[in-house]
Amino acid sequence: MIAVSEAVERIAAAFRTLPSETVDIANATGRVLSVDAVARATQPPDGMSSMDGYAVRAADAGKGATLKVIGTSPAGHPYGGSVNAGEAVRIFTGGVVPEGADSIVIQEDATAAGSSVTINVAARKGRHIRVAGLDFKAGEIIVSRGHRLTARDLSLLAAADLARVPVSRKPRVAFAATGDELSRPGEQRGPGGIVASSGYGLSALIGQWGGEPVDLGILPDTMDAVASIAAKAKGADLIVTIGGASVGDHDLVQKALGPQGFTLDFWKIAMRPGKPLIFGRLGATPLLGLPGNPVSTLVCAILFLRPAIATMLGDVAPRPVLNATLATDLAENDTRQDYIRARLSYRDGEPWVEPFSVQDSSMQSTFARADALVVRAPHAPAAKAGTRVEIIPLD
Repeated sequence: MIAVSEAVERIAAAFRTLPSETVDIANATGRVLSVDAVARATQPPDGMSSMDGYAVRAADAGKGATLKVIGTSPAGHPYGGSVNAGEAVRIFTGGVVPEGADSIVIQEDATAAGSSVTINVAARKGRHIRVAGLDFKAGEIIVSRGHRLTARDLSLLAAADLARVPVSRKPRVAFAATGDELSRPGEQRGPGGIVASSGYGLSALIGQWGGEPVDLGILPDTMDAVASIAAKAKGADLIVTIGGASVGDHDLVQKALGPQGFTLDFWKIAMRPGKPLIFGRLGATPLLGLPGNPVSTLVCAILFLRPAIATMLGDVAPRPVLNATLATDLAENDTRQDYIRARLSYRDGEPWVEPFSVQDSSMQSTFARADALVVRAPHAPAAKAGTRVEIIPLD
């Protein structure tokens, strides 16, 4: 068995960033930029007023001064002339500050009377003016390559006059479940049959992480059926199998795919849940063989599939190491790294975790109710309530 850290490194080393494609920013949520996004516009493009009031020259807009109002500057309709001594322009939020003006006196600090305005609070140079380029300037990098785009980023890209952006192509992740006992939800099941459930969670995670899930279906426990993965997964960037990763008589992934060009990199990891994990290549395509127990499937996907997808996307954001305080005692650990399902709560703003008392890898109900995985290193000593531990948030 190899350590989790070594498995992560060997899997990540097998992948490269995929080619890019250009998409409309309306369709770019969650996509990863393949080149730096450079602003095509300056924001704001001109000096703009941040308030409704009067654009004036601070030098002649002291308290008590009366100025002649020579025009207006609402948003989108700039005043075409200049403000000279003794003059003011009525201006509104978002209006362009006219030439000559260097301050805004807000309307609450002035008294208008016909074509003049009296200043009640002295103007201050630069007051209430957003200077041109305050946010960003044309030619500046506003979002760096390798960044996964959020809703806030899309608004920024639009403001920078970028309608389309280059992003990494979505990795095509083909996955298949294996097992005679499996059926789809709602289908009739024979004796000893169970619902093939984890594929639905796996597909959702692939999409959430930026990949394109390709469901190859449920394959029976025959050499021919499992061997058919090689043909069905043509064009995939990564192949994932669910189940059949061990060495029992009905665990056929390695046996059936060997003649199809499968070469093994490693098998079995010193972890719980998820020990019988396979990684290798089917021809030129990386293949990740996940264990069949549902919780093991999804925990291994979080640990190993997610970084593989991130590498293919060129996503440079590292996973932060987070810590929380134990709410209950934990016994000493054995030789395998443990990933313990737990509830996450907050006390005075600090995170606390309470592991579930039963951690069987077939129990999806506790996994669904969990908020985090508590990471326990091999041979970790017993930990008392109040001890700080590493966690992986699940959402």
